[in-house]
Amino acid sequence: MAKLLRLGVLLSGGGRTLENILDQIRAGKLAAEVAVVIASRPNIRGIDIGKAAGVPTHLVRPRDRAGVEAYSEAMCRLMDEARVDLILLAGFLSYWIVPKRYLGRVMNIHPALLPAFGGKGMYGHHVHEAVVARGCKVSGCTVHFVNNAYDEGPIILQRPVPVYAEDTPDDVAARVFREECIAYPEAIRLFSEGRLRIDGLRVHIDSPAYRRP
Repeated sequence: MAKLLRLGVLLSGGGRTLENILDQIRAGKLAAEVAVVIASRPNIRGIDIGKAAGVPTHLVRPRDRAGVEAYSEAMCRLMDEARVDLILLAGFLSYWIVPKRYLGRVMNIHPALLPAFGGKGMYGHHVHEAVVARGCKVSGCTVHFVNNAYDEGPIILQRPVPVYAEDTPDDVAARVFREECIAYPEAIRLFSEGRLRIDGLRVHIDSPAYRRP
């Protein structure tokens, strides 16, 4: 039996992305296991989802650590202990320093088509509000590798959605999240199969589905 990819999931909210990953695993669509969940905020649904799934779930709050370095070290220690292969940011809102040993092994999903509508403060509903206010005709989601600058890591996958004149931010959010539920598992599968190669700010995908016809 092939070794399952061990995932670490970092979250700060409702845990919908964690829920989607767990559903994909249970359905046999993702050869992985969630080895650890780390939350940055207390009393959130994401913690309940992790615990209900039997996953070791920890609360590590930035305010309880003496600076970002100590905070990052505390989280990385938990991920080292869980022997994670890949770290997933799943609505994680706290800044942490990705150490060299984890570069190329941390992914995030952003609710817009980066590099548009990215950067500090651009997360969740703020993104969809900005997209609607700007009159965009297209939005979507982006899965990217994480470096130590907000939303600037190499892009792995993007899935677009239309934006209509009568849309509210909630309309766009719902449409984008449906695509997130497809894109994130697909990026994880490509990583687990060794099909992703980082070349500067570009990610090459070794798969016929991503080659020019």
